[in-house]
Amino acid sequence: MSEPRVADRLRRTAAEVFGWRELRPGQLTAMEAVMAGRDTLAVMPTGAGKSAVYQVAGLLLPGPTVVVSPLIALQRDQIAGLLGHDAPDAVAVNSAQPAGRTEAAWDAVQHGDAEYLFLSPEQLAKDEVVERLARAGPSLFVVDEAQCVAAWGHDFRPDYLRLAQAVRRAGGPTVLALTATAAPPVREEIVRRLGMADPELVVAGFDRPNIALEVRRFRDDADKRRAVVERAATESGPGIVYTATRRDAEEYAAELAGLGLSAAAYHAGLAAGERSRVHDAFLAGGADVVVATSAFGMGIDKEDVRFVLHASVPGSLDAYYQEIGRAGRDGAPAVAVLHYRPQDSGLQRLFAARAPGEETLGEVAQEIHEHPGPVGLDDVGERTNLSHRRVTAAANLLEQAGAVRTDADGEVRAVPGTTAEDAAARAAREAEASRRLERSRLERVLAYAETTGCQRRFLLGYFGEPYEPPCGACDVCAPAADSGAGTVVEGAGDTGDAPAPHPAAASFPAGTPVRHGEWGDGTVMSEEGDRITVLFDSMGYRTLSLAAVTRRGLLTRRPETTG
Repeated sequence: MSEPRVADRLRRTAAEVFGWRELRPGQLTAMEAVMAGRDTLAVMPTGAGKSAVYQVAGLLLPGPTVVVSPLIALQRDQIAGLLGHDAPDAVAVNSAQPAGRTEAAWDAVQHGDAEYLFLSPEQLAKDEVVERLARAGPSLFVVDEAQCVAAWGHDFRPDYLRLAQAVRRAGGPTVLALTATAAPPVREEIVRRLGMADPELVVAGFDRPNIALEVRRFRDDADKRRAVVERAATESGPGIVYTATRRDAEEYAAELAGLGLSAAAYHAGLAAGERSRVHDAFLAGGADVVVATSAFGMGIDKEDVRFVLHASVPGSLDAYYQEIGRAGRDGAPAVAVLHYRPQDSGLQRLFAARAPGEETLGEVAQEIHEHPGPVGLDDVGERTNLSHRRVTAAANLLEQAGAVRTDADGEVRAVPGTTAEDAAARAAREAEASRRLERSRLERVLAYAETTGCQRRFLLGYFGEPYEPPCGACDVCAPAADSGAGTVVEGAGDTGDAPAPHPAAASFPAGTPVRHGEWGDGTVMSEEGDRITVLFDSMGYRTLSLAAVTRRGLLTRRPETTG
């Protein structure tokens, strides 16, 4: 079958089944790669039509399409979107539905009556689910919101890191990973953790020029909280306010409701029914503002969100850009405002430090090494009295350290020649490396909040996309008015000049592989005048003065490697 004929079939299916008369940039490229049986990572901004890649290609491949989706509400939206077209049936298997409905879903998949099967990563941690999936013979394994594979902090879901084993046990279908935002190192981590073989990488442009960028800086928490409420109350809605904690979500929502707005809180501590009610009300236009922790909005299909406010610093610029990308999907003007108080970063530093401790790693390693053969993670949990989440996170680190391996049936065993003590020590070093990376990602958020240069250039540079300011739509390039009477703002509308380019900048463009005498190998991620930011394998992100780099010979260029 010639490539033009494949493209024609894809376009025809998109038009006849889904009513899409043309495919957006990147969609057709990713679809063709999937049709050729090639693992594919598609990094496409919110609203760019990532789901269309598996929806169209899946119809033309034999066997069902399995979609790993992190939230039940998101699964429901995706299924409803498919049912709105003349597409084959789509079903879900999750903990929120009755057993009879789950059995009906499996029957539909097994007999070819359903093309799309939606699962959470936690479902795929169950042996019986993977076995039934293997019997169904999927042709395409989709990981939606694939940035979760590279996440670690307080929302870390360790079952995401075992999806590669589920793919192997399900017969090795083609893997399609989808995400709206992933910096180059995150892309590499997604590919590695999903075991993707020589994948096609499809990256659409990150710039969202219709979203104005603002940072509001504060000394006092009360002033910051008042500014968040005033801004949410005066902006044209609908909008989203992101908070770091469930308590803040509840308190901000209550304050906004007290001002007469239709405002609701959304977080994991609410009952599933209440979360569904808030989610549906926002989509239907029945809520002016949703105040939420990070889960809300993931994959949400709402075009007219006019503002996204952050009441505190997020854990990474990956997360921040993902969240502000939910604004302005209709192309009309929207605004993203980060309310920043340096002291607030302490909570995110705590979140970034949450990895299995040495005691947990030691207990899990001991149990695996003492077992006479392979052992299931649930059995390890029962014997150690540790939760599934903690056991899985520890096993992931042990495997990452090369001390444990997963068999074809999903059970784990010790690698010959390792002791439990050695395995735990190696895994602890892996955990510390992960913590360093997460802390360095947070440092990039703080650097963004404090930059005196074009904020759009800073954000896009983080994702490896060059940008020449002025953008005309950030605090620096188009200074905003003061954010409200009585608000103490440090540096709002600061138009300080960006640092002048250093002559050595041309020697270290984004993407350059480098080596540091103390920190080892790294990659240049961005350049900002007289500074460059390098992602080191051992230390995470570090910003270096080009003057110091050249004067002291801190960096040498490594030869480009080819895969």
